[in-house]
Amino acid sequence: MTHQGTALDIITYGEAMAMFVAAETGPLAGVGQFRKRIAGADLNVAIGLARLGFKVGWMSRVGNDSFGQYVRDTLTREGIDQRCVSTDERYPTGFQLKSKTDDGSDPAVEYFRRGSAASHLSVADYSADYVLPARHLHLTGVAPAISASSRELAFHLAREMRAAGKTISFDPNLRPTLWPSRAAMVEGLNALAALADWVLPGIGEGEILTGYTRPEDIAGFYLERGARGVIVKLGAAGAYFRTADGAAAMIPGQPVANVVDTVGAGDGFAVGVISALLEGKPLAEAVARGNRIGALAIQVIGDSEGLPSRAELDALERAGPASVAQAA
Repeated sequence: MTHQGTALDIITYGEAMAMFVAAETGPLAGVGQFRKRIAGADLNVAIGLARLGFKVGWMSRVGNDSFGQYVRDTLTREGIDQRCVSTDERYPTGFQLKSKTDDGSDPAVEYFRRGSAASHLSVADYSADYVLPARHLHLTGVAPAISASSRELAFHLAREMRAAGKTISFDPNLRPTLWPSRAAMVEGLNALAALADWVLPGIGEGEILTGYTRPEDIAGFYLERGARGVIVKLGAAGAYFRTADGAAAMIPGQPVANVVDTVGAGDGFAVGVISALLEGKPLAEAVARGNRIGALAIQVIGDSEGLPSRAELDALERAGPASVAQAA
């Protein structure tokens, strides 16, 4: 399927949905107009990395419907390889509604994804020829939550890539309502994290998953289970990292004057960290880039609209921290 000349840098998988963002603030029931965008945590990361010049492959299923075509058109526009995206004739592409906020608070989101095409992802969708030549696998906690068969695929991908000596990053991205129980979520995501090199929980996620409240202890929990590095996201305060070889530091956040939409901040953070690590940069620089791109993501409406091109990122990194606050 692939050969040496076209091997991908990064593989990820999951569910993309059409997202309808409210044009006005207030409860979703009262909103009359929406704007269509694209949503999906793993796809956001794929888009961000593709914009930075990486060769990215995204695996999924979409329905034979207009939303599915919208997903495919987005992949084409962003330059993401879709050879492992299949069209499911039986099940539809999911969608979601998202409220508009003007005070920096998290928007309300309603999902219409039960029984979607992507929820039927399974190990049958795995192609060793496609996946194993890639350098890196990125996983989120969303795709394993949408169904038992998709969860099996997540573990299969992680075990295969690990056996091949490739690197793996994991962002827990908790979606409690998609799991049978909180205990099942904690057990499943911690087992998946144990297969990853780089684990990227938010401080609140880390507390739910590990029972610890301090970033140092959350990091220690995953280092004991085999991670090479753990980066705990602390919102506006920045992020804390700790590595298996003993390095640790707090990297301050980027000041943002106007928070527009908090959804997608963690995905932007992952784009920054993964891109820098694959470029061979030290973890401290990778975390600083994660903070920088996360800060860009929350200054615009939409999950991936704020993710920069390579030229934009290079300009920001030359200009220094203060530039991010004015970037949008």
